[in-house]
Order: sequence, then C-alpha cells, then structure tokens
Amino acid sequence: MKTLTEKLLLPTSTAGSLPKPSWLAEPEKLWSPWKLENEELLNGKEDALRVTLQEQQNSGIDIVSDGEQTRQHFVTTFIENLAGVDFENKKTVFIRNRYDAEVPGVVGPVSRQKSVFVEDAKFLRAQTNQPIKWALPGPMTMVDTLYDDYYQDRKKLAFEFAKALNEEAKELEAAGVNIIQFDEPAFNVFLDEVNEWGIEALERATEGLKCETAVHICYGYGIKANTDWKKTLGAEWRHYEKTFPAIQQSNIDIISLECHNGRVPLEVLEMIRGKKVMVGAIDVARNEIETPEEVAATLREALKYVDADKLYPCTNCGMAPLSREVARGKLNALSAGAEIVRKELQTQAA
Repeated sequence: MKTLTEKLLLPTSTAGSLPKPSWLAEPEKLWSPWKLENEELLNGKEDALRVTLQEQQNSGIDIVSDGEQTRQHFVTTFIENLAGVDFENKKTVFIRNRYDAEVPGVVGPVSRQKSVFVEDAKFLRAQTNQPIKWALPGPMTMVDTLYDDYYQDRKKLAFEFAKALNEEAKELEAAGVNIIQFDEPAFNVFLDEVNEWGIEALERATEGLKCETAVHICYGYGIKANTDWKKTLGAEWRHYEKTFPAIQQSNIDIISLECHNGRVPLEVLEMIRGKKVMVGAIDVARNEIETPEEVAATLREALKYVDADKLYPCTNCGMAPLSREVARGKLNALSAGAEIVRKELQTQAA
C-alpha cells in the first residue's frame, strides 16, 4: 500500500474534519450534538459519509477521508470508547494552555475494549477505490484533552493511549485504509515533551503498521481561542524548528503542516527533507475562499524545500466549523491550485 499514492503527482487531501450536513448536527460548530437518535443516527452517519465522499470527489480530492462525519470531536469520540475513562463526572481543564473545556477523566486502567471507527472505515472503503486517509488523535493530544486522576503521569498515560491507538490502527489498516494520520496539535505547544517522549509514544502507536503513517501538527481549528493564541506568537511561528530534527529521524512517513496564511517560515521545511509533507495550502480560520493561484503560490514556495514527489497539497486543519459552501469552495481551490503547479512541473520535466 505504500506505493498507492506514489503514482500521483501532488496528490491532494484534507487534514481532517469536513462540515456535517445540517440534518445530522448543528452546522458550523465544534462538539455539535447529534440531531438524530438510535437507528436513525446510524443511518444518518452513513448518509453523511456518502455525502462527504461525494463532496471530495466532485472537488477533485485525490486522497479521500471520512471527514470525521461519525464523530462529534476528533479526540473525545475515541476516548469515550475506552475503558477506564469517566464521561459522567467531567472536569474543567485548560487545554493546550489556551482555553477551558469540560472533559472526561481517567479513573482506572485505560484499555480498548472494541473497535471504534473500523466499521465506518469498511463502509467508506466499499464506496470508493481511491486511497483513504483516516485520522486518529495522537497520544500527547489525548493526554491534554482530559484530566488524569489515575496515572498522574503524562508519559505513562500517553503510552497506554498509544497501545489502544495501535490496536485500532491495525484494524483500520486491515479494513483497507491506506494512510493513518495521528493528529498532534499538542506538538506545537509542549515542545520539550515532544522530544522527551511524544515522538516515542507516537511511534508506539504506529508499531507494526505496513500502511503509510502521518502526523498532523497544526495551530488548531479556526476558532477564537486558537486565533487569539496565534496573535501572541509574534512575527514568525518557529515551533517546528525545535521538534523537526527528531521527527525527521522518526519512522513516520508523512508530516502534515499548517503553511498558508500563517507566519511559519517555510524554510523550516528543509529540516524534514526526505519526508513526505502534507503542505497546508488552505486557511481554515477564515471564510474567504482562496484563489487557485494563491494555493499554487504556497505550493511553489514549499517546493523550494520539499521534493515534488513528496509534496501533498492539503488544508491547514479541519474544516468542521466552516459552512459546507465555504468548505466546498476551498476544496475546489485546493484541487485547482494543485493542478496549476502539477502542469508546471510536467512542463519542466518535458
């Protein structure tokens, strides 16, 4: 499966979530409650998977995903299916040193009792022959999205989560998923811990996988708490510099990054040359739809530091908080911008 995407030049994909249909959940909102129940909810989720697949296909996205249609949140939906986690007595924690959130707690040994997304993956696989990328929360980000009354040790808890993630990932691979992505926005916050144990925990989560693996390291959804935080980061966002050396040496195949409309100096990509890079060329923190030429400009700049056969045009982060119309326009722009650069590369090669 490692060669599936190598036949494509600049294969496009999304970082993660896409807007849910309004009949399934309240639109343009994170953690939105379901509007359906029981059998209707199961059917509604399958319909939403069909819709989000069609949206991606119509926009020309090469590597498709589930758009996270069957989960309320990119982290907690996985956590709530684990033993040892209490969702009844939530507590407030300060997530990623940025905002308060009501979260579940670890009250006993953490373990995965059953598959979480595998049936959804099988359903999506049956709908398409295109490469599929499936996102799971990363161990460090999971640790930062709850409170721990049991282990009281971030590293130890991360490795317990990594074990559960690895079990899920292996079943997703068997279900036909081509790329398994681990979302680690916490990697841009807890920089010392990333090098001390974060990457090691991530590699534990990928252990034994034969499909491609990716880590998504962004600056968060386009919600106010994140955009306010970005304003405090100064003229250049150089967080990647501190963690890229170790990530470059890791066994992770693909690194998914936020590159467009931010303040990340793209020359830092030189530090991970040799890795495949999902270059975020779509800003998810604004409703203005990029032009294809704006996308192309970001990709051309990234090509100075990323080999063409290793560059995957992508979005900066998930688009769940956006309207379907805006998200659709952004996906169209991503595909069109990638096609501009693809033709330029082919012309140069000729």
